[in-house]
Amino acid sequence: MLKIAIYGKGGIGKSTITSNLAAAFAIQGKRVIQIGCDPKADSTINLLGGEPLEPVMSYLREHDDDPESLDQIAREGFGGVLCIETGGPTPGLGCAGRGIIATFNLLEDLRLFQSWKPDVVLYDVLGDVVCGGFAAPIREGYAEKVLIVTSGEKMALYAANNIYTAVQNFEDRGYARVGGIILNQRNVPGEVEKVQAFADERQLPIVARIPRSDEINRFEDEGKTVIEGDPTLEVSARFLDLAARLSAEEI
Repeated sequence: MLKIAIYGKGGIGKSTITSNLAAAFAIQGKRVIQIGCDPKADSTINLLGGEPLEPVMSYLREHDDDPESLDQIAREGFGGVLCIETGGPTPGLGCAGRGIIATFNLLEDLRLFQSWKPDVVLYDVLGDVVCGGFAAPIREGYAEKVLIVTSGEKMALYAANNIYTAVQNFEDRGYARVGGIILNQRNVPGEVEKVQAFADERQLPIVARIPRSDEINRFEDEGKTVIEGDPTLEVSARFLDLAARLSAEEI
């Protein structure tokens, strides 16, 4: 089972990357789970036809008892991808990181992985602050590999460095390792060179370059990934190639 956490600065395109990668795995015949670990709870929306999924934390606030089955907190989307959103606390109250931990504990109680038997699990994780809760996918051993999404923008690279440092802090404990950088291009001056220098300094590969794409935006307006919208496009091929190389353990 591939267990991959995708981290990056808020707004850098993690959810777009993760959901398209999930869709790419799905059309290649993999059984996939995507878990959105962001209080905004919008990671999986383009796998679900633009319909938001009730987050686990919202369910727990609104019901007296914990869910007894997965179908109370999860929904299958495009390609059969099982979608789950952790959500977060009521705005201004509580810690969003704790919501991730509470969700993971609940999924263990529901024996998610044993019952659903996925080939691939993708965690879409906010990376502006890598506190204990947001580090749970790497700290608790849920993920084995981390992919960092960045552009050539200064703050995106700053967040990428924080994420890289956090993963390195856990490296000697046998937790997740950084598998590489995904460059989500914003077409800033010297972008490729800046990100290549960042990667080289840390001896990391750039595992995918995703071009700025009107097609991605067009299909997201329809509540779809670009993989669902048109898998023959060049930008779709980037996701399909990344999924294939991850499956083959080339990354």
